[in-house]
Amino acid sequence: MKKVMIFGTFDVLHPGHIHLLKEAKEYGDYLVVIVALDSTVLEVKRKLPKNNEQTRLKKIIDLNLADKVRLGYPGNKYRVIDEEKPDIIALGYDQKFFTDQLEDQLEDHVQIVRLSSYLPEIYKSSKL
Repeated sequence: MKKVMIFGTFDVLHPGHIHLLKEAKEYGDYLVVIVALDSTVLEVKRKLPKNNEQTRLKKIIDLNLADKVRLGYPGNKYRVIDEEKPDIIALGYDQKFFTDQLEDQLEDHVQIVRLSSYLPEIYKSSKL
């Protein structure tokens, strides 16, 4: 079984997010989605998300695209990787935060893939 992991805020769900999750799922048999904590979103984006972490978590669960959906951790953002032990980490085409040191945190067998964009001129979260 190949396990794929993807991270995100998933604040205002849109077709781009659904595209992202479906594409990530194509890389393996089991998809784990990590939803960012409110505190992490505040740290990264300098503002709280419109929807709190529990609401965002439930919305991803309700999509029924992932095999497992959970929250990340405060502090050590890579801890969840050690726990879930993915074979592949799928990153959004424009995902930048916590990716610069990601390779240093991974075991040799873990592959990183960049997913394609879906109408970024319309569905990029920063534009919504």
